[in-house]
Amino acid sequence: MPPEPSTPASTTPVKDYLDRPAPGASRDYVVIPRSLAQSMPLRWQQVFVGLLADLHDAYADLPWPEYAVVPSRWERLVDLDEEQLAEAGYHADLGPDGELEFRDRAENLVPDPENHRVLARIPDPLPSVDAGRVPPRPAPPL
Repeated sequence: MPPEPSTPASTTPVKDYLDRPAPGASRDYVVIPRSLAQSMPLRWQQVFVGLLADLHDAYADLPWPEYAVVPSRWERLVDLDEEQLAEAGYHADLGPDGELEFRDRAENLVPDPENHRVLARIPDPLPSVDAGRVPPRPAPPL
């Protein structure tokens, strides 16, 4: 018989896992790139589909919205182009001293734009669902 664990297993394993940095996870959402999920081994896909079906069944009565997932990355304000600045709610203009000033939507001056980071749209670095199978590498054990 295996020995009893000295500490009980977590009662919040999803929260525990997603509270640490994880690709595709934010404070409120988990994004699973479809091309990667469809490329996983068959048994993994079967288990995953079962979990998704259980989730959707358990919360089918909620008013699920449509989601628009935008590939983004945290970037320094000074590294963004005009379009990225606008999407993030900022703009840059020359100040009275001839230096570039960054302002937010409310026209507040950003005091340290060199160190101010914002979530900016980027081209998606992951293969699209039309790219075919993306060979996975084995994940290390948890």
